[in-house]
Amino acid sequence: MTEFHAVVTGASSGIGAATARRLISEGWKVTAVARRADRLAALAEEVGCATFTADITSDDDVAALVAELTARGPVHALVNNAGGAVGMDTIAATDLDTWTQQYAVNVVGTVRITQALLPALTDSGHGDVVILTSTAGHEPYEQGGGYVAAKAAEIAMARTLRLELTGTGVRVIEIAPGMVHTEEFSLNRFGGDQAKADAVYQGIEPLVADDIADAIAWALTRPHHVNIDQMVVRPREQGGATKVSRR
Repeated sequence: MTEFHAVVTGASSGIGAATARRLISEGWKVTAVARRADRLAALAEEVGCATFTADITSDDDVAALVAELTARGPVHALVNNAGGAVGMDTIAATDLDTWTQQYAVNVVGTVRITQALLPALTDSGHGDVVILTSTAGHEPYEQGGGYVAAKAAEIAMARTLRLELTGTGVRVIEIAPGMVHTEEFSLNRFGGDQAKADAVYQGIEPLVADDIADAIAWALTRPHHVNIDQMVVRPREQGGATKVSRR
């Protein structure tokens, strides 16, 4: 039986780490990729995955990753999870550097590593590109313009890539989470302000990282002639970007 190999970016915490754990539990071989070597080492000790320390905004880091993966054998799936949001400002008041930062990771970083690994994914004969977008890219909300725009661009990239890869045997799967409570997403967005980060999830039972890892694993393990083009996953009490029922 083939041992499938997945590369998971942003795997040092949150959804990325949860996805590595889930795929390992289902018999996959996983290479966890992130910038923080200490977090990756702890994950490897916990679940037995391989690791590679890299920043997906760096051409050199991604080239080194691909060279290492080539030596490790076939790559069957790339889970593009690395990304994030910075700030909650109106467009009129936003710092343009935050837009550049969000595009560099969410959009250009995803394109960079996807482009670099496409030959290996195609050669595997069982290739998958998973792209973690966000409901923010499907439905804008106030004071989130930079993140909304970056995720909308990532969604457009995923749809375009699927058209371009039709007939190659490589699937393109978009997973669009709504409100997911992880240890770092909102904390990073609010510059380390724990009170503001916690307030995002008050009065609601949000999704957690394992919920999204479950969705990713399910999509990857469908028969390979089945493509899950897009999966939107929200908590029950989130009807939309501007509709949340809080207790």
